[in-house]
Amino acid sequence: MTGSDDHYFSADPAVAFRRTPVRADVWGQELELVSGSGVFAQGRLDVGTAVLFRETEPPVDGGTFLDLGCGYGVIGLALARALPSARVWGVDVNERAVLLAEENAAALGVGGRYTASTPSGVPGDVRFDEIWSNPPIRVGKAALHELLLTWLPRLRPGGRAVMVVGKNLGADSLQRWLASQDYPTRRLASAKGFRVLETRRAT
Repeated sequence: MTGSDDHYFSADPAVAFRRTPVRADVWGQELELVSGSGVFAQGRLDVGTAVLFRETEPPVDGGTFLDLGCGYGVIGLALARALPSARVWGVDVNERAVLLAEENAAALGVGGRYTASTPSGVPGDVRFDEIWSNPPIRVGKAALHELLLTWLPRLRPGGRAVMVVGKNLGADSLQRWLASQDYPTRRLASAKGFRVLETRRAT
């Protein structure tokens, strides 16, 4: 995230709402999406998420997935399109992001398998096979750690999280911290100043 991004973490951003189209080529599929003002990466696919897609392959099996900090939904919607049997949740504190992600899901024809919501909207008994995320690093270390320790325990045993984090925003220290919390983490790739990390939940 670049520039002054504080409003991306607001539940109801104060800036005027303007929709902007985004086209993303993800895992061999072209996604036509709509982003909006007050939502991270308005009008574009941000560099970190582009690195995440380029340096990974989509999961091979369906299941239940979480896009943590979903924004307008590109990661979770890419998963839903790549995996016809997947059930995908997108979570964001920004209510505009939730609205846009739901609209994008309907436009892509995956609304029956994709749900965007604020964190409280995810039933407490839902468990995830995988979490995919370009996490909101700029919320600060304490808030980020709290966020991850809220959602990583909801991985099923043997499940994994795949995250893209800027090297200059603490990717390597985050990798060490996750390991210290009993979430073994390895680097899958490094490109354009970003690390792609894979975190496992022990069985």
